[in-house]
Amino acid sequence: MSETLLYVIAALAVAVVAASCVAWLQARRLRRLGRSLEAFERAGHVGPLRLAEANGQGDETARLAAQIERMGDCLAARSAELAVAMRRRSELLANVSHDLRTPLAAMQGYLELLLLRQDNLGSAEARNYLHTATRQSERLGRLVADLFELTRLEGEGLQPEAEDFALAELAHDVAQKFALDAGQRGVRLEVRLDPVSAAVRVHAELGLIERLLTSLVENALRHTPGGGSVVIEAAPAEGRAEVWVVDTGEGIAAAELAGIFDHYDRAERVGGASRGSGHGGLGLAIARRIVELHGGRLRVESAPGRGTRIAFDLPLAPASAAAAACPASPRLAA
Repeated sequence: MSETLLYVIAALAVAVVAASCVAWLQARRLRRLGRSLEAFERAGHVGPLRLAEANGQGDETARLAAQIERMGDCLAARSAELAVAMRRRSELLANVSHDLRTPLAAMQGYLELLLLRQDNLGSAEARNYLHTATRQSERLGRLVADLFELTRLEGEGLQPEAEDFALAELAHDVAQKFALDAGQRGVRLEVRLDPVSAAVRVHAELGLIERLLTSLVENALRHTPGGGSVVIEAAPAEGRAEVWVVDTGEGIAAAELAGIFDHYDRAERVGGASRGSGHGGLGLAIARRIVELHGGRLRVESAPGRGTRIAFDLPLAPASAAAAACPASPRLAA
């Protein structure tokens, strides 16, 4: 056997041994990777996934591990979000079930009294029982309607049917809707817009924004005593339109503000769940969802005895967005 052939055989043997070592090392790394993924799966995708092999600048296995880490982080975040959503939904169902039973029991009680005492009741007393049962029925209907609306708004894939419309016109329409109610309460209701703000047009679903603004104004009027005021303001800001509903009412305590955006806040001042008002506590949850569907955020500033300021933002229509890119007037004061 020639010396050259021996060299060739030796080189092949070294290559085979080296390839076997590399394959063994790679298989070992892949087994560790698989065990880590199995442990992560058993843990229910809770907590971050960390892999010893992960290195975004390493070889293919290291880059694969780094990519799996990122996917694991996304899964863990999604799992945490789902857990929070399930907890909130359970709380929502428990609280709404309680408030569904209350008017239902009252309505049933008054109707049973009418049936049992129909021969001994005077017309005035019978009418009072019927009026009370009707009010409880209306309260029940409002709560059910709000619950269905919130469920619809939280449905997957729901997209607003956006159009361009003048924000000032909507604000004045909503103010006109509550003009009589405000007058009877002795509350001054006004729309306060400077010339720049009065020309702002937004790109949003008109019906949803009307529902949102109506809910906020109604809530503000309900909690503002006679002699006070409720003001609707708006202005373009950072490529969006900001809207404020500002009242001089009773305000909200700091402890209640912490959970104000929960699906079913029990605070007396929040979302229409007022003392004996008969309104459900879903108002701000619906309002927040409407704003979120338009890519915005609902914010509340308040203090007891100093009124409440609720703000939200909407996307500007293209023409208004172009105009807002030019120097604008200073932002309105609260």
